[in-house]
Amino acid sequence: MPVVFRDTELLAFAGRLAIAAAVPADLARLIAGSLVEASLRGVDSHGLQQLPFYLEQIASGRMDAHARGQVISESAGCLLFDGENGIGQGIAAVCCDHAVRLARAHGIAIVVARDSNHYGAAAFWTRRIAASGCIGISMCNAGARVAPWQGREPRLGTNPISMGVPGPKTWLLDMATTTVAFGKIIGAANKGEATIPSGWAMDADGVPTTDTATALHGLLMPLGGYKGSGLAMMAEILCGVLGGGALAGEVGDLLTSGPPRRISQMFLALDVARFIPLDEFSARMRRLVDEIKSSRPASGFDEVLVAGDPEWRMEEQRRRDGIPLTAGVWEQLQEWATKLGVTPPRER
Repeated sequence: MPVVFRDTELLAFAGRLAIAAAVPADLARLIAGSLVEASLRGVDSHGLQQLPFYLEQIASGRMDAHARGQVISESAGCLLFDGENGIGQGIAAVCCDHAVRLARAHGIAIVVARDSNHYGAAAFWTRRIAASGCIGISMCNAGARVAPWQGREPRLGTNPISMGVPGPKTWLLDMATTTVAFGKIIGAANKGEATIPSGWAMDADGVPTTDTATALHGLLMPLGGYKGSGLAMMAEILCGVLGGGALAGEVGDLLTSGPPRRISQMFLALDVARFIPLDEFSARMRRLVDEIKSSRPASGFDEVLVAGDPEWRMEEQRRRDGIPLTAGVWEQLQEWATKLGVTPPRER
């Protein structure tokens, strides 16, 4: 059975764990904020189940908790950033702020970071950019767990793509370029589920599987076949290739030990006011969303949803009722609390 906590309890607990692991307080708040927000929105694959992985990487020296990164080059609206193996959320926050600054000056900006680490859910960062009045787009590469279309050996990561728009909650896209994020398979394992849905993964030989344990050490399926492979390569080009960082199979895997992960990330900011006033943009976005949602629902569905709808509804529910943690995730967090001398919150 899952255990349930208030978001404020988990925010404080995650922050204390990170600080006890020698993470500076401001970066600890970023880690806790991004992971708890993902859990609130029902994106548990990128929520608090990620924290034990971060703590392990810090403890093993695979990730530098104190690195802040530095600008390598800046030219007009383009900036290249060296993450210096720092905490992904810390690198992402700096890069988002640079992207907004440059978009204010030039109308559009693109910032690419290399040698970074997992930065949580990409939507956390596109929302940060959107809050400034810019359209935000972010992508990143990841450890190779995906066979390219027509292949059966891992060459690509899940390479997520997110886009957020300013204004009221109307539309927010955050998707892996695989059928599901790898974190969903980890989540199934944490729940003790022996099987996963068909179409999520293959075994190490490229044979489709529904066995959770096999999928953990197998391959993820690209979204829509060759289309998912194409999108994953687009993200790889805009992150690893453009940034001069690790490419595809050179990026470290989440579950294995070894050298730093060397993830690359891209942040794009587009100043909406260079085109139309923000209030007009918001009105036009509402008009577009209403038009899409006016379609009669297909058989088996009560309504038409757009990107962001399920997560905003889940956030409202979990703020009210609390965030459930699977027994597996809660056990891991308690183990780290014991190691680090942190008192966990009491189960409700």
